[in-house]
Parts: sequence; structure tokens; C-alpha cells
Amino acid sequence: MTIRSILTQTRTIALVGASDKVDRPSNEVMGILLGYGYDVIPINPRLKGSLLMGRQVLGSLEELPSVLGSKVDRKKTKVMVDIFRNSDDAVEIVDQAISLGTDVISSIWMQIGVVNEDAAQRAVEAGFDVAMDVCPAEEIPRLGIRVPNDHEGKSLTEEPMRKKRRR
Repeated sequence: MTIRSILTQTRTIALVGASDKVDRPSNEVMGILLGYGYDVIPINPRLKGSLLMGRQVLGSLEELPSVLGSKVDRKKTKVMVDIFRNSDDAVEIVDQAISLGTDVISSIWMQIGVVNEDAAQRAVEAGFDVAMDVCPAEEIPRLGIRVPNDHEGKSLTEEPMRKKRRR
């Protein structure tokens, strides 16, 4: 599956490594993805139970099914796990996603600088689509795609206001 298809079919993003620090890329990208209309669920054990951009923070990926509950139509809703952790942590996060299965998770996205071939291979073997060392907040406008839950159906070629991400 291509980056384009992952982004157009995804409706919910579990953002692992969410931060309440406004100078962190995960905080910036979460705001951008919310602005594009994605349902973003922040995950960070340190912030568990708090609100981040109006969204309740989960302590771990394993809590995701209880939050998704009945709102997930397993055939229509695609959930992406967006990893904002160091490369070494990616395997553990992918293993958590594998334990949830493809009926909950559809894709694994490893952010810019998160490169772990073993994690990517495990994810592919488990049936997930994988993107690695790229950022959805940069790919959406670059590809000029429309996100599926943008009710106005407008192209997302105009980016929300944001500062330039560091690489």
C-alpha cells in the first residue's frame, strides 16, 4: 500500500509519544493532523488521563480498543499507529499493535528519524501497511490528498499554519 492510500483510508491515528511540550514535533504534528480532520488519540504513559488538545491521553496502545469501542466499524475505519519514539522503541510498539491485530490497527507509521527495519518487517508480516522515516503532516500537502473525514471534501494542499519542522 502506498503512503497516499494509507493517508486517505486512515480515519483515526493513535499517536504514540504524544507530548504536551509545544516545541516538540509530536505536539506540532498532532495539531496539524487534528486540523486536517483526523481523529487523533494521544498516547503517553506520563500524561495518561490528562487532556492534550482536548483529547484524553492514553497510557498505552493496549488501551486503544476500549476508547474506540463501538464507534469503530472494523470494515470501514482504518486506524494508524504513528510512532514518535526513538527507533529502538519501535519494535515494542509494533508488537503491541500486533497483539491488537489487524481488526483494530491497519497501518504503522514511523516518523522522520524513526527507522527500524526489524519493526517494519514484523509489521508487514503481521499484515499492517508500513510507512517509515516520513511525516504525514508533510506528506498530505505534498501529495495534495483529501483526507476521508474532511466533510467539505477540499484538497489539503494548503497547510495549516505551522512552523517548519526540524529534520
